[in-house]
Amino acid sequence: MSIYKSIELLFDRPNETLITPKGEDNELFQLTEQYLPKEYENNGIELNNRFGNDASNTILLKDLAQLPQFTKASQVPPDADFSLFLPKHQEAATEVIDTLMRVPENSLQDFLSTCVYARVNLNPQLFNYCLSVALMHRNDTKEVRIQNFAETFPSKFLNSTVFAQARESAAVIPKGTPRIPIIIPRDYTATDLDVEHRLAYFREDLGVNLHHWHWHLVYPFTASDRRIVAKDRRGELFFYMHQQIIARYNGERLNNSLPRTKKFSNWREPIPEGYFPKLDSLTSSRGWPPRQAGMRWQDLNRPVDGLNVKISDMERWRRNIEEAIATGMVRLPNGSTQALDIDTLGNMVEASMLSPNLELYGSLHNNGHSFSAYMHDPTHRYLENFGVLADEATTMRDPFFYRWHAFVDDLFQRYKETTNVRRYSRSELDNPGVQVTSAMIVSNGGQANTLNTYWMSSDVDLSRGLDFSDRGPVFARFTHLNHRSFRYVINVNNTGSARRATCRIFIAPKFDERNLAWVLSDQRKMFVEMDRFVVPLNAGLNTITRNSTESSVTIPFEQTFRDLRAEGGNPRAGNLTSFNYCGCGWPQHMLVPRGTEAGAPYQLFVMLSNYELDKIEQADGTEMTCKQASSFCGLRDKKYPDKRAMGFPFDRPSSTATSIEDFVLPNMALVDLTIRLQNVTEPNPRNVQN
Repeated sequence: MSIYKSIELLFDRPNETLITPKGEDNELFQLTEQYLPKEYENNGIELNNRFGNDASNTILLKDLAQLPQFTKASQVPPDADFSLFLPKHQEAATEVIDTLMRVPENSLQDFLSTCVYARVNLNPQLFNYCLSVALMHRNDTKEVRIQNFAETFPSKFLNSTVFAQARESAAVIPKGTPRIPIIIPRDYTATDLDVEHRLAYFREDLGVNLHHWHWHLVYPFTASDRRIVAKDRRGELFFYMHQQIIARYNGERLNNSLPRTKKFSNWREPIPEGYFPKLDSLTSSRGWPPRQAGMRWQDLNRPVDGLNVKISDMERWRRNIEEAIATGMVRLPNGSTQALDIDTLGNMVEASMLSPNLELYGSLHNNGHSFSAYMHDPTHRYLENFGVLADEATTMRDPFFYRWHAFVDDLFQRYKETTNVRRYSRSELDNPGVQVTSAMIVSNGGQANTLNTYWMSSDVDLSRGLDFSDRGPVFARFTHLNHRSFRYVINVNNTGSARRATCRIFIAPKFDERNLAWVLSDQRKMFVEMDRFVVPLNAGLNTITRNSTESSVTIPFEQTFRDLRAEGGNPRAGNLTSFNYCGCGWPQHMLVPRGTEAGAPYQLFVMLSNYELDKIEQADGTEMTCKQASSFCGLRDKKYPDKRAMGFPFDRPSSTATSIEDFVLPNMALVDLTIRLQNVTEPNPRNVQN
């Protein structure tokens, strides 16, 4: 058995002790005194040996010459929920990641032993996060699969009533017998009396929340090893990924007859939106706290979490950031200044450790999540846990996430609208000699320029996260949005010699919430990127055809609802490295907005930009490896694969055009598009039982 497989088993059943067998094949780690949890010091070896009688395979562990000292990490209680937004948890994670990264390269037996020691002694959620980050950033573990987080911690994604049924199903139904999936109702967090509930299909989608969790795994905001954080254009990518989430969410609001989300800018006013998550944590054995309507931010003083922040601190940081935006200058700790750019601003606002002056600009975005997650217990008086807004895997469920991020996005947009950001000249937008003569969408079995959405029910296997229950798959079935696959057909006339161009495809609603045509200064913030790819152009006429499943924004459907066991021997499962890194893409099933049953009017925008202004010289001269989701994830150990500003050409206002129609040049096309919802639910053909 490979050492990679042994490391992967450490993800299995995270709340269960390592004394028991792991994985479908019942494999056992042979524990020595060194690896015994405190509560099993007296009888652990005996119990471990007893389980060994039934195990299919025993994994021997090398004893460590020196045990890791987890002075900070061991202070996070084993039954606490873990949040990177809490300073104490952040310090704990940094300590564990340092320990795992320090094991010499290609000493994988030592690495496995260190991981086992950490797994036995540390909080399961903290360990899962640190192991994932280490696997992703070590050169010798790039082939180890990071498990699907929804399968290892299903309670962060599925309502609490599922788990009692799941345990019964695992205990009662014999192994090998087909198991009937547990149906998750579509309306389990609220009713339509709450207008915000119309968006639950978006906010509570499994793939959307996995995307957010995975992105923050690839782009942590702090670590001792600066290289883990300082990836190419990281701050700009923080801006762009969240900007696209807000653009998509606002589009969905219009499809549901709701106005765009209102940014949360007066931090002392009550918050009318309530949210009741209906989730239980299998780690802390508690329900996630709800937020009543009308609650407000309060000064935070929670020594247990290392949090001591006042609203007045937030207001001071905000003023300092706004001053930097207005002047286009950043003040450094030594008193000197440097010019502000979007990448620096992203790191300042989040704030990551790359912020040029943490003392002056603070940690606005991260603390905003903490304020929002602790409105119910800001001083730890009631010993309450944080709400869903403080966990990267659950934060997008709450309507308030979008109000907070609308404020954050507005800071970036204000910077882009200042005179310090130069408007694009015609020569930057144009591509002389390249003319897009037509563009259309061809949908399978549908009308031209019509996208068709519908509901699909898919199964996800919970068994890897069901601690202390019998083995065998246990499926939960939930309903999510999906669309009929389609392709773009773009005709281009190239009057010059053969060349390359970057094809950029966006869509946006045609009208605003009042059903009026947009002004470009607003509509540019509504365009969502659908695809971006480099295309060779021959001299003369060219036809470009591109399938929706090839999008540079998304990860394949199978990766969100994937079964790792089935993938093991599947040659089409693709490069594992690319999943670990590029798995942070937007889910394929959410690529197309919901639309409406009557048909929502949208606009398709296609641009063929000048490749000479787009291309990036990678240090090793190689082409892109991970074609999946590079728009949101960048490329592992490489530069971001596009020289232009993220969101180009809509990332800043136009100096001349007031509407999208005025903006279009010969190398662009603008086409009317309809998105029609078929209000039917179809089973996923891959489901175990339909």
